[in-house]
Amino acid sequence: MLRRAMLLMPLAATAAGCSDPRPPVPAAPPGMVLIPAGTFLMGSDDADARANERPVRRVQVGAFLIDRTEVTNAQFAEFVDATGYVTVAERPVDWDVLRQQVPPGTPKPADEMLQPGALVFTPPGTPVPIDDPSGWWSWTAGACWRRPEGPGSDISGRMQHPVVQVAFDDAVAYATWAGKRLPTEAEWERAARGGLEGMRFVWGDGALDPSRCNVWQGDFPWRNTAEDGFVRTAPVGTYAPNGFGLVDMAGNVWEWCSDEFSPGERVHRGGSYLCNPSYCSSYRPSARMGCTPDTALGHLGFRCVRDVSPAVPAP
Repeated sequence: MLRRAMLLMPLAATAAGCSDPRPPVPAAPPGMVLIPAGTFLMGSDDADARANERPVRRVQVGAFLIDRTEVTNAQFAEFVDATGYVTVAERPVDWDVLRQQVPPGTPKPADEMLQPGALVFTPPGTPVPIDDPSGWWSWTAGACWRRPEGPGSDISGRMQHPVVQVAFDDAVAYATWAGKRLPTEAEWERAARGGLEGMRFVWGDGALDPSRCNVWQGDFPWRNTAEDGFVRTAPVGTYAPNGFGLVDMAGNVWEWCSDEFSPGERVHRGGSYLCNPSYCSSYRPSARMGCTPDTALGHLGFRCVRDVSPAVPAP
């Protein structure tokens, strides 16, 4: 069941001359932004909105702190160095576990397909049908957060880029270590909208502008003109912040959220450098997709949140 975590702040009416009984809201720690409690219009009824974004509804969210940027390779490396954590993409594949996730009777894959690895975007050299993602995604043994494109790649020179090839469990492990958690969908969308009510993009209702976010220009998935300056990820904070001071809430990499998308899948939000109007217009704040929590992808990362005050249980 999709969890709509709406943190309700007490609405304590204060008479003139009386003090507010609520504790003062703490200042945001370095690298985080305080999102005030409030309501907003969640979802979209625009023509390009998917069915799972509808209907538009008013949602109340309590105050919370959110990372200004997506978690970077440098930050994730600090976590790994401190804990010795091994990501899902770096662990051997257990067929006994995997077989529970595929249709009964599915034959065991070849041994080379059960090696540690992840999915890597591999652009074809010519146009291909855009209804078959296997035309541009390749299972790549050895691909992981340290080697996002597989053997021969690394993150040197990309320490301020968002970490990718992290599964949901990896994101949760990092967040726990950092004393944080993953955002709910409602929190994420509230933050992404930057205080703008019902807008199509994080910057308003203007047209898609490659100077505002890292998305795909050209012909997806085979020809990227890189008009925005990047073929894959961009350093966090390359583009202007939204109204709350948050960067990369559209494009660059998808971001894990804590909610379920469907049974066995978790939500991710925000779109990525692969989004293009001809295929995936998910750089919109209402756009949502999902995948299994053990999935690692070259365009999927995360950012974290922290509670301001204890959550109020839903009625």
